[in-house]
Amino acid sequence: MTNLQQAFSSENFRQDAHNLVDLLADYLEASHNQTLRSVIPYQEPDKALSFWQADYEQGKTDINDFFKKTIEKSTHLHHPRYMGHQVTPPLPITAVAGMLTNLLNNGMAVYEMGLVSNPLERILSELLAKRIGFDKNASGLLTSGGTLANLTALLAARAAKTDVWEDGNTTKLAVMVSEEAHYCIDRAARIMGMGSEGIIKVPTNDKLQIRTDFLEKYYQEATEKGFKVICIVGSACSTSTGSYDNLEEIAAFAQKYQLWFHADGAHGGAVVFSEKYKHKVKGLDQADSVVIDWHKMLMTPALATALIFKRDEDAFKTFQQKAQYLWANQHSKDWFNSGKRTFECTKLMMSVKIYSILKAHGEQIFGENVDYLYDLGKTFAAMVKSRPNFELAVEPESNIVCFRLNNHFSKDLNELNSAIRKQLLEDGKFYIVQTSLKENIYLRVSLMNPLTTETDLNALLDEVENIGTQIS
Repeated sequence: MTNLQQAFSSENFRQDAHNLVDLLADYLEASHNQTLRSVIPYQEPDKALSFWQADYEQGKTDINDFFKKTIEKSTHLHHPRYMGHQVTPPLPITAVAGMLTNLLNNGMAVYEMGLVSNPLERILSELLAKRIGFDKNASGLLTSGGTLANLTALLAARAAKTDVWEDGNTTKLAVMVSEEAHYCIDRAARIMGMGSEGIIKVPTNDKLQIRTDFLEKYYQEATEKGFKVICIVGSACSTSTGSYDNLEEIAAFAQKYQLWFHADGAHGGAVVFSEKYKHKVKGLDQADSVVIDWHKMLMTPALATALIFKRDEDAFKTFQQKAQYLWANQHSKDWFNSGKRTFECTKLMMSVKIYSILKAHGEQIFGENVDYLYDLGKTFAAMVKSRPNFELAVEPESNIVCFRLNNHFSKDLNELNSAIRKQLLEDGKFYIVQTSLKENIYLRVSLMNPLTTETDLNALLDEVENIGTQIS
């Protein structure tokens, strides 16, 4: 047997897979009971590069040694004291599904290469459409991340409101967004050639929600400057603070001027699965397009993002071009050839991972996760307020909470809280991030792990206070 043939050995695969599952199960157990002490084994970038360069120079070695190193050197999202970025600790069943899809490696652009994933994607899109409140005319697609999904939504808006796809730019286009909107909206507008002036950033209120009372003013100013506003974007919720825009008022404004209404619910749109918190997206059913990340609050490995259109036909207007070698009829609106509606051609079988959650745990697990983590956000905010040396940035509307050590300490508050965050990172016992709000630095937690408890949150506040005392 040649080396190449040996590389495809089913018996080798069986053994390697068993060994890896054992390693990952041990990692999960150590994370959950916190015998795994480090949440993030942080190293400076150059030091990490040197480590892996030395590993590379060893050449072929035991693959299990590489797997062990990878687990040890990675950030441990399944540890209850991971409270950093908005990335979920995936359900273990999705890792099993990932092994399945990685080996099968079926793309999705054409039905013949996505015999399973295309139908499952359709089912999942219709599930979300129903949860949003859209009727049977709605559907959508999955794509690799919120950035790509939001860009696709803005392209759909442009296709609906202009003839740019065929005629090119004939007028200055613009999109209205909150100044707290995710940076990918700004990036998408620039990619589309709108420039900085075509991104109309509307100020926010003290809760960091878009000022809907300013919409008229900013729209009229843009129109007077010669811009054609094609779209307005609502955040559900914002990245920095987890604040929800008033989607009903945005919808009314969009209808008044016949604008495309896009809702970026990458993080907070998951509340559509929660009876307790779905009121936060009241008005979402009036949007023309909605983005929801399965890999944020819905426990799926990255990247897996849903883009749902109120009118399924809008998905097909975005990328109308000939590709005879792929499709017999490039103008037909067939749902089973996903390449007609996305940037991606050889797309991952991401629908299989999501569907595995439904089959293993049922749809209700999504709502349970949202409820627990949003409740925990409220609990943490109350804990912060109960301690005199801390202050909240805003009352949280989600599982994102921004707080800081306050002026009971003599050091400049921005310097103090940045130094605390740096020390936490280097210590590795917790992982949180920081954000800048109105030029003030706040510590920021995203409570993504349903195994995080009040004990962990109290320990975090104790640690922050201890570090602050030491460096003040």
